[in-house]
Amino acid sequence: DFGRSSELAFVVEPSDDIAVQEQPLILYCQVEGIQPITITWRKNGAMILDSENAFMLANGSLYVSRFQRVRGDGSSDEGEYDCMAQNHYGLVVSRKAKIQAATMSDFHIHPQNAVVEEGGVARFQCQIHGLPEPVILWHKNSMPVNTDNERYTLLPKGVLQITGLRAEDSGIFHCVATNIANVKFSREARLTVSGSHSTVYKDPMILVGPENLTLTVHQTAVLECIATGNPRPIVSWSRLDGRPIGVEGIQVLGTGNLMISDLTVQHSGIYVCAANKPGTRVRRTAQGSLVVQAPAEFVQHPQSISRPVGTTAIFTCVAQGEPPPQITWLRNGQILETSDHIKLKNNNSTLSIYGINQADEAIYQCLAENSAGSTQASARLTVLWADGLPSPPQGVRAETVSATTIQVSWEKPLQNTKEIIGYVLHIRKAADPIEMEYQEAVSKSTFQQLVTDLEPSTSYSFYIKAYTSRGASKASEVTVVSTLGEVPAMPSLFIKVINSTTVQATWEPSIKLGQHKGFKLYYRKVHLSQYTGPVLLASNVTAYNITHLDASVVYEVKLLAYNQHGDGNSTVRFVSLRETVERTVLNPPCDCMKDEQNNKTSTTGIIIGIHIGVTCIIFCILFLMFGYRGRLLMCKNVQEQLSTPQIPRSQRSATGLVLNGATRRDRDDRDLNGKQLDMNELERLFPASPSQEQQEKGITSAHSPSAPHDQTQISTLPLDEFSIIEEQPDPLPKNPLGSSPAAPAPNHGPANEG
Repeated sequence: DFGRSSELAFVVEPSDDIAVQEQPLILYCQVEGIQPITITWRKNGAMILDSENAFMLANGSLYVSRFQRVRGDGSSDEGEYDCMAQNHYGLVVSRKAKIQAATMSDFHIHPQNAVVEEGGVARFQCQIHGLPEPVILWHKNSMPVNTDNERYTLLPKGVLQITGLRAEDSGIFHCVATNIANVKFSREARLTVSGSHSTVYKDPMILVGPENLTLTVHQTAVLECIATGNPRPIVSWSRLDGRPIGVEGIQVLGTGNLMISDLTVQHSGIYVCAANKPGTRVRRTAQGSLVVQAPAEFVQHPQSISRPVGTTAIFTCVAQGEPPPQITWLRNGQILETSDHIKLKNNNSTLSIYGINQADEAIYQCLAENSAGSTQASARLTVLWADGLPSPPQGVRAETVSATTIQVSWEKPLQNTKEIIGYVLHIRKAADPIEMEYQEAVSKSTFQQLVTDLEPSTSYSFYIKAYTSRGASKASEVTVVSTLGEVPAMPSLFIKVINSTTVQATWEPSIKLGQHKGFKLYYRKVHLSQYTGPVLLASNVTAYNITHLDASVVYEVKLLAYNQHGDGNSTVRFVSLRETVERTVLNPPCDCMKDEQNNKTSTTGIIIGIHIGVTCIIFCILFLMFGYRGRLLMCKNVQEQLSTPQIPRSQRSATGLVLNGATRRDRDDRDLNGKQLDMNELERLFPASPSQEQQEKGITSAHSPSAPHDQTQISTLPLDEFSIIEEQPDPLPKNPLGSSPAAPAPNHGPANEG
């Protein structure tokens, strides 16, 4: 590490200045560092030789005895001056100092006569250019204007404002401009104050609004705004972007002029002047922009560094300013040219030197410059070199192994090989910048390296360095070789059976296939050795139908992609059409329209069936209810009839309870809708005459008392032909078997059943 005293740096640099014609000028330059140090001066890039008019002082400053803007030979002392210092470490250049001659032009705006009514506003202006900026003062009747009068406002740009005019303000005004170059007087102007103060209403009006200004930090900005109206308007200021103006360094001059002292970049913006009528929202506005520039200054200076031969040196230089500064790098006072091993990045903020050698040892300068000013900073690069380091490795060769692999081999250096601890192989794509280089370390006993994971069809450069504990050797010769081209990857393949003789092969396009010319499709019966094909398909094809196949065998389908480097690996699929044929026989193709109609028909049938079923259930319930009550009536009447002697059927009364036996005439004779009881049906239902015990139970047998008891049977009848009619019971006859008479049957009332 080297201290600051070992470096070469400026303590004092020349600064911008304004020189007076025929007066002496001194430009200062002071440098520190290891002696001997040589200082020289340049003007506009050309060396300044000592002469009677300009020469260098012992402390390194430049002295100009009689500054002249234009000399007899047409030359000028105006221009950009810089100071150069050099020692055995390198050379540095100072910032550029802009030297201009003090001047003053004639007035190009003179004050004008004005007639203003009492209580109004008067404004006079005079304007003149000069270096440095002239100071303008106002005189009234040949006497300086009294600046203590608050109604009189003097603005820096040569403006005089008088508000609330009175009769005593009348007079003759002129301005006086002064700087180191000259003093000048403007023409005179007369102010006449007429009449008395008017009470007539007048809308607010801005006579003069703010103008656009471009200034530098720490200067003072004055934004003018003068308004008239009756009543007198109120003047206010705001920023167009809505940000607050603040209070620090802010002052109002006169009745509405805004002054901002000690400008910063944050003061930049558009300012709006508003003239408001008191107590109302009536207003008039005017606006002007303020641009505050800041000269370039460093946020991060470059630092001096020491690096071994063959390594990388990086300098960082970050500057700020408004507008943003441009950064330029110098090497020993000369503009640095980039190359394969010298790179600038991040808008020139970072300087990288790859594979440094002794020729790169120098002083590097960062020069930051914008329209507001410039600055510079320097740093030195020291290249460390140790005696006895190995010579460069010999016989570097690179051989292509595959599309992604190259084998690099070399021989050990010719000199100083005992201290070698290893080798470093430097690798990069030949088309890439040097900062994209990467390294692989190799043991000292290894003289070849297999470099993998490379890109196909790509050129790579290789070189070797031998390393010791004290540093690295110089780089070997660079060898360049390209990897082989890569064949496409395996495509994805899918097989779809179309019918019993056709299959469809489909595949998906993929970036993994790389650059390929097309596809090759093969197929065969699995028991055969020879393929059918290849079928050549374009690279944009993604499907192919294979037809006229035999449904009884299994097929093998193979697909591969190819390019100029050859065929890629194939994807194989097997397919059988036999199952398709069997499924076709067992399950013929469906008629979707028919099935849909069948589904609709089935649905309709189900709905109708449900309605029929519900109706049947209701009828069954009704039938059981009516049948049960009807059977009770029949059982009691039959008991009364069967307990009497049997009489011929023809003699039986036509009246009574009958079932299914009445003629239509009988039905017509009766108002009831029921039918008479059919005796044959009754005998079928009750075949035997009951015994006395059975009579007590209401059940009789037609043949003998000992006849077995049969279960009562009831015929199933349609409900619309079944009814119950009223019957008057006859007196029961004596039992022909001499048994005791049966108990009289009860008198049944009418049965209203249906």
